[in-house]
Amino acid sequence: MVYSLISARLSRYLTQCLLCGDRAGDFGICASCIRDLPYLGQACESCALPLASSARLCPSCLRQPPHCQRVQAAWQYAFPVNQLIQRFKYQRDLAAGHSLAQLAATSIVPHNEPPDLLAPIPLHWQRYWQRGYNQAQLIASELGKQWHLPVQARLLRKTSATRTQSQLRRQQRLRNLLQSFALRESVEGMHIGLVDDVLTTGATLEAAAQILLKAGAHKVSAFVLARTP
Repeated sequence: MVYSLISARLSRYLTQCLLCGDRAGDFGICASCIRDLPYLGQACESCALPLASSARLCPSCLRQPPHCQRVQAAWQYAFPVNQLIQRFKYQRDLAAGHSLAQLAATSIVPHNEPPDLLAPIPLHWQRYWQRGYNQAQLIASELGKQWHLPVQARLLRKTSATRTQSQLRRQQRLRNLLQSFALRESVEGMHIGLVDDVLTTGATLEAAAQILLKAGAHKVSAFVLARTP
């Protein structure tokens, strides 16, 4: 059902750019708008925080390395990417999400040791029922297709309906997420690639990574569409 909705939405944009209305390219966005997207550039190799210097790691990751060893993001969470993600996430604009995921797959590529599989950050069933789809799962499906990696959409389960995270600080988010994830299958010795739409404080990825590492995962990395400053 979700994929039929994507196809229906995409058919409207085969010749029209999602952003400017001009003739679209292969990704539903014209070449000019693609060039103007806020690509991440120099960033912390561990948490993808944008950096002004050529340092490999941000001060926070130097002080306390996160459990998620590497995060890759395609863009900064800024105009117009932020608007496209909001349309995708809250307004059922699946064409916007599909275009962003396709573009992200071309600009962020797994480094050195690719993950054994991709696992989207799950939604609690109540949130999933309200929204009708998990945006992270749709992103993971496209990344897996482009990178030829398996996707295990049900590897993680959200066990509790935590409060909306967007207005909380990192420590509040960590407390909010405590014990909120459960694992459905064995990950012993595996490299797991988590997938989400936006990275803000990193608390969600950190909580999921801890669960995976405690269960015996060899390594956890992550891939997101955008990173907030």
